[in-house]
Amino acid sequence: MEQHIEPTQTSRRTILARIDRLPPSRHLVGLVARIASGGWFEFYELFMPGFISLGLVKAGIYALHPGSMLDPHLFASFLASFFFGMFLSATVFSFISDWLGRRAIFVQSMVVYSIAQLAIAFLSDPAAIDFARFVAGLAVGMQLINNDSYITELTPRATRGRYMTAAYLFILTAIPVSAFLAAALVPLAPFGIDGWRIVVAIGASSGIIVLLIQRGLPESPRWLEVHGRFAEADAVVSDIEAKVIAELGKPLPPPSAEVPDATAKTGRWTEMFSPFYLPRTIVISIFQFSQTIAVFGFTAFVPILLVKQGFTIVHSLYYTAIIVLLAPVGAACASLFAERIERKWQLVGSAIMIGASGTVFANAHSVPVVMISGALISLFNNWLIAIFHPYAAELFPTRIRARAVGFTFSWSRISSIFVGYWVADLLAAFGPRGVFVMIAFAMLAIVIGIGGFGPRTNGRSLEILSP
Repeated sequence: MEQHIEPTQTSRRTILARIDRLPPSRHLVGLVARIASGGWFEFYELFMPGFISLGLVKAGIYALHPGSMLDPHLFASFLASFFFGMFLSATVFSFISDWLGRRAIFVQSMVVYSIAQLAIAFLSDPAAIDFARFVAGLAVGMQLINNDSYITELTPRATRGRYMTAAYLFILTAIPVSAFLAAALVPLAPFGIDGWRIVVAIGASSGIIVLLIQRGLPESPRWLEVHGRFAEADAVVSDIEAKVIAELGKPLPPPSAEVPDATAKTGRWTEMFSPFYLPRTIVISIFQFSQTIAVFGFTAFVPILLVKQGFTIVHSLYYTAIIVLLAPVGAACASLFAERIERKWQLVGSAIMIGASGTVFANAHSVPVVMISGALISLFNNWLIAIFHPYAAELFPTRIRARAVGFTFSWSRISSIFVGYWVADLLAAFGPRGVFVMIAFAMLAIVIGIGGFGPRTNGRSLEILSP
């Protein structure tokens, strides 16, 4: 039952300032790591399709040729069904996180994803697999939006970017893990089971792991604040403060007077289109539409692109695994510079480097050049990912954060739905060069949008940056 007992007026006014003055601590790292564990399995699922694509084709379940969006036998439909689920969760169901709370969605969405993922491992009919992928997409889309809000609201302003990018440093290790698992298992059939099914089933363990680690996770105090549950928010922050003080062995600095007082306010989704927030909504929507073209247009098709350039299937899988080893390195760079370089400029720089590295990759024929340029694309793709998650979440207020992030994020799901078909058509007509021309134009849109119109966010209180 919800508590609505008022704490003292002083503690009520300073709860947000108390969060923002928290120093770095192992306790906050532990909270962020537990939330990030759910994200690890989301990214395992997000990037796994490209790594098992050749196994699905070899099994005769899907085909790689261009065709109709209504044909469930195309590999592009395997990608699109998942992203369509993510699109719906981002546009229609993102309000649930703002309504029910961050912690509840963290647990429930991962259980649903786990069940859907396990079903895929036992299915062979492409239409049935696509439906299970759609359900998994619904859950993962909700989880991604929720977790960005969750971490952003639990961490102080001076280190918010560092905590978030550190979380993605861990999360992005899922990419090389899934790639190496696919490289080892997809060409084989251990115990008579297709290797790709084992790779999929491993992702289904997420529900059990999340149920084990969710005990003791607090609700977001900022979310409690805007829902008028001031006593609960005070209790959460007091518990965090007590554990940080015990860890550091010294009192905390006084809260800053510049952080606004907390008020209970229910947000409306139309607020993201108000004069203050509309420019941010447009800029982030354009960014989200464009970034997916680079991230999934490349990663989901690396093995196929390499085969098109003359490499064998086995070599393609192992080269792909080596290329994506730099995924967590990209996140490490983002974490290192999260508070040192303005986040908007990191996004712009990453986009420029993706475009340049992609041009080299598209024209490469020797193994060293292919490997180096591909690895650089992977590095900067994931630097981009690790920075845009905190950046997008910072640009909207707590009362509508999940809905606004969900709406803007939905544009990435729209491009994700179609990117598989676009890549298939471009490969058939122009080869890898056609794919990278598309990626280059997408990166140009990011450079212009974020570089010209994106707000600065580093070191600013959420309540001041997004009132």
